[in-house]
Amino acid sequence: MKKVNLYKYIGLSALCLALNGCADFVDNAPDDILTMEMVFNDKTRTEDWLQGVYNGIPDPYWGLTRDIGWEILAKDMTPSQGWAPWWGGTPLQWRIGQWFTNSSWNGSYWTLSQRIRSAFLFINNVHPLPSQGVTEAQVETMKDECRFLIAYFYWLMTETYGAVPFYDQALDPNAPLSETQVGQPTFEFMVDWCNEQFTQLSKTLPAKWENTYVGRATSIAALALRARMLLFAASPLVNGNTWYANYKNNDGQLRFNPTYDESKWKRAADAFKELIDAAEAAGHGLYYKYNSDGSLDPFMSCYGATMQKVNEGNVEVLWLRSGNCNYGEYEQHATPHGKNGNGGFGVTQDLVDAFYMANGKAPILGYNSDGSPIINPESGYREDGFSTEAEYRKTSWYLMSGFPDAELKSEGKWMITQPNTYLMYCNREPRFYLTVCWNGQWFKTHTSNTDFMYGHPDGGPGHDAPQNGYLNRKRISLDYEPRTGVHPYRPGILFRMAEAYLSYAEALNEYDPGNKAILENLNKIRYRAGIPEFGTGVDGNGFQRLPAPTSQSEMRELIHKERRLELCTEGIRYNDLRRWLQADKDLNGPDYGMNFYGTEYSCDPNNQNAFFKRTKYLDRVYVRRNYWMPIHQGQVDTDPTLVQAPFWDEE
Repeated sequence: MKKVNLYKYIGLSALCLALNGCADFVDNAPDDILTMEMVFNDKTRTEDWLQGVYNGIPDPYWGLTRDIGWEILAKDMTPSQGWAPWWGGTPLQWRIGQWFTNSSWNGSYWTLSQRIRSAFLFINNVHPLPSQGVTEAQVETMKDECRFLIAYFYWLMTETYGAVPFYDQALDPNAPLSETQVGQPTFEFMVDWCNEQFTQLSKTLPAKWENTYVGRATSIAALALRARMLLFAASPLVNGNTWYANYKNNDGQLRFNPTYDESKWKRAADAFKELIDAAEAAGHGLYYKYNSDGSLDPFMSCYGATMQKVNEGNVEVLWLRSGNCNYGEYEQHATPHGKNGNGGFGVTQDLVDAFYMANGKAPILGYNSDGSPIINPESGYREDGFSTEAEYRKTSWYLMSGFPDAELKSEGKWMITQPNTYLMYCNREPRFYLTVCWNGQWFKTHTSNTDFMYGHPDGGPGHDAPQNGYLNRKRISLDYEPRTGVHPYRPGILFRMAEAYLSYAEALNEYDPGNKAILENLNKIRYRAGIPEFGTGVDGNGFQRLPAPTSQSEMRELIHKERRLELCTEGIRYNDLRRWLQADKDLNGPDYGMNFYGTEYSCDPNNQNAFFKRTKYLDRVYVRRNYWMPIHQGQVDTDPTLVQAPFWDEE
């Protein structure tokens, strides 16, 4: 008989040892019923099992970046390509086209099947323990939590692979193949099943938990995941996409419905309206921080939206990961090499270019064939020189702490950019400064500027340097101290209110263009970001509003862009590009950045040693088969009822 301590703290890992093929869903069971009884007759071990199921939730920091890789594929974040040998290749290789059916994937969602079975076993075996304080009501809630996680994991797998084997119970590992090799249901079946589960759970789960249990499933989280799923299901990738008109599962059913259905957008919009109403009724909303004079501080508002603790007033968080999040590695790899970091985890030039100017206007309208930008003459954007004076704004954001005269206390202002800053980075919107770390920027813990030039402390030739001239700053704590390795806590947010408002605006625009709620929800995000709203008159920040879009397509473009800027680095954009059918357009071709080999603090286009010069550093490859993650070939070879994701057998 196995010892019980073999199972402790890991949700009974013996139950999560995968067999071949679809037997991932039919894991090894314990060798006798007494062992199960011992576990579920003990409150602590029961809770350990439940936490083991929760641990299947992706880590939204280093896990989402390094292992799963969504932000790397999305062209928002770009680790050093030289890290590929240490990262197992995966997302770093995928972005350049080295992506095959037998490729390994550190963050494989296929393994979530093990968590699903563990959740079913929990439901089947948990029971009240009156002498240990476990009541019938608590048992029912824990069962609902497992049902929530089952639906969530099934959706993550479906969203990623398009179709996966489906079981509504934990099967006997000794069952015949006819019961375990069941093929794959249609995409719409999985959406409908998950929709039903989330809808039911939104009526039985608590709206919120005490701080000790924050991160556990709630009715709000169920509504949020349901709405996000329905938005995906309404989008062009799976709503009217003729690519898959003849693509069938093993049972002969079409995997995806090729007929466009506008009502799916309404279903998504209704789901987000229900979510927003319920969330606001429960006290949720956007996070705001104000200056001493009562004016909005957009820097600290946007910073706090992702960094402020829930129990310290961050009402924006609708759901977060209850387990540990590896934000230590996330911060360490985004810290310059010469300042006690690994120094190669950055954001892309594409994202740098996307942020608005302080006046709310786009700096760049497009690109020429050589990669040079088409500058918006109305924006005030320049990249032909350096600033001659510092820029101050009203905020308590203290990134420039330690720099001479960085704070103007009498005016309630802090310096945002110092003199001699490349003009590309001047006069930009607050979210830009919360996201981008550039060459020559002040680094307060070391009271010196970053120096990314080749052969300089924070630059090449090593791989622990920004390959394109940028490091990431978003979701990096202002109080992080690289020399001591102190990483202040921040929530591992999986869904926040800003996404709900933007998603509601998007769905409304697709089925009811012109609805006034579209602009209202979009403007909520722009107001908090500290840039002019759209419309007429003066907005809440005192800005003259910009002209509102006059067509559905213009509004669509603005909503898509606002999603990118507001939710960047949070694991959202890759699936956005997929569902919009934009990935093969936006994720193909050259990536540009500053000159990695530049040795001079210059922007002279005729100087080959100038650092501030747009330079190609990477060629991305993305074809239509990449829209769906391939099922690993080993699984397909083992189970004849599995049909590979579209086009992986053809291209």
